[in-house]
Amino acid sequence: MRFMMKQLNTKNILAALSFLLLAVGLSGCYSREPREEILKVYNWGDYIDEKVLEEFPAWYKEQTGKHIRVIYQTFDINEIMLTKIERGHEDYDVVCPSEYIIERMLKKDILLPIDTNFGKTPNYLLGLSPYIRHELNEVSQPGRPADKYAVGYMWGTAGILYNKRMATQEEVSTWGSLWNPHFKGQLLMKDSYRDAYGTAVIYANRDKLAKGEIKVTDLMNNYSDEAIAVAEEQLKAMKPNIAGWEADFGKEMMTKGKVALNMTWSGDAVWAIEEAQSVGVDLGYVVPREGSNIWFDGWVIPKYARNPKAASYFINYLCIPEVAMANMEAIGYVSAVATPEILAAKIDTTLEKTVNLSYFFGPEARAVKVNPIQYPDSAVVARCAMIHDSGKRTEKVLEMWSHVKGDNLEGGIVLLIFITIGGLVIYKIIVILRKKELNRLQRKARRKRFKAAQKK
Repeated sequence: MRFMMKQLNTKNILAALSFLLLAVGLSGCYSREPREEILKVYNWGDYIDEKVLEEFPAWYKEQTGKHIRVIYQTFDINEIMLTKIERGHEDYDVVCPSEYIIERMLKKDILLPIDTNFGKTPNYLLGLSPYIRHELNEVSQPGRPADKYAVGYMWGTAGILYNKRMATQEEVSTWGSLWNPHFKGQLLMKDSYRDAYGTAVIYANRDKLAKGEIKVTDLMNNYSDEAIAVAEEQLKAMKPNIAGWEADFGKEMMTKGKVALNMTWSGDAVWAIEEAQSVGVDLGYVVPREGSNIWFDGWVIPKYARNPKAASYFINYLCIPEVAMANMEAIGYVSAVATPEILAAKIDTTLEKTVNLSYFFGPEARAVKVNPIQYPDSAVVARCAMIHDSGKRTEKVLEMWSHVKGDNLEGGIVLLIFITIGGLVIYKIIVILRKKELNRLQRKARRKRFKAAQKK
């Protein structure tokens, strides 16, 4: 999910520390249970319906006759999740990375294939959209086709959420609005180096795109020194318009009418538009005409999983149409499942325009009234593409990103961190000194007792 895709800021650091403390506390909670009765799930925060989790053990018992207990933990940075698995060999049974991390995990050969032999249980994975399968297969590696190792969960686009009172649809129909001096100090930019990079290189090459001389997918996945330099130049030029870099608070600021624009993800846009309506703020969302990023999150089973069977059943369970619908309703994002039941549930006859969703649901969805933010028209999808893993060039891209943003941490927060660390260091020193003094006094007392005993 995009909550993420999320840079390493203070909030993330504190969350990671809290998670480590929680993990230590949990480590002894299930050590006495048979491991085959435990399912360890690692997912983004706020990215599943709690009732769906609660009901899985009963469903699993019904399907297999076996007991299962779910241990559910969350992360908010793809790379932290990957590090815990790749280097820490954490035995999570099922995790939910973004597409570029799935690609990286396949490259590193740290995934297990998903076992689709579900016995008497139907294979609900067959309800996945062929479009999602095709897109995820773009990250396949030699001998490791992605659709054997990953199952799509949620997906969406990157675009511009805008306040209709402060900006027109025509203005935001191009990425150029992010650089428009008219919006100085009125832009909240997503704190995601990948989305920012893609946006910058697309806008810098808008003329070539318009002439058909280059494709969006080629631009967003070009990590040459020249392309990185162009992205840095463009993003620095955007900075006068940026009111703040945000990982999750942008949608809430937009609902309050605080700023005009927010470069964000479609799922956040859907939530913000609905929330804003209740307080009289009119928001809209556009995928700019130059093109954009389409992202995907999916479920995988890491190499060090100790209950891959239950993990496969859990992934299958999440693809049951009713379960997929419950998750969509709970989190606002769009499921990769594309069954007739979901299409029927999503049709909204109050909408004026129809969209062509044949690419996702099949020919019967060529002209349907469905929320076009959640399910973009085929014409929108045609001008978008997935951002792949930047591989060995990631360090160069992150170096560029640090030049653009400077220090992520505000001065007051930095000072607080240093004071906290300094206090801990001083406390540790005091404890050590006190211990040394106590030892010295104890040795002195022993010598006195020894001398007194000798005199006797």
